Amino acid sequence: MSMSFIFSIIMTAGLIISIIILVKKRKEADITGVKSALTSICFFLIAVTNLVAYWFDMLGLVSWSLTVILLIAGAYFTKYLPERKERNYGR
Repeated sequence: MSMSFIFSIIMTAGLIISIIILVKKRKEADITGVKSALTSICFFLIAVTNLVAYWFDMLGLVSWSLTVILLIAGAYFTKYLPERKERNYGR
């Protein structure tokens, strides 16, 4: 097995595990709707874009441009994230 194959398996597994964890946490917090998930979706799409570009040897202007656009979109959609509830740690 080559290092690139092992790298691809680890990155794909990490991506799938992080998506599963995100979905579970959203269900536990009872967060619904697409708007509050847009930041995470953009960041996951960045990972998918770069993995596909790596697999097909297409690391170029298109993949980098798409990465930057998705990064800016993810930053923009942070305004739709739900606000955290403040916790009282016995104070």
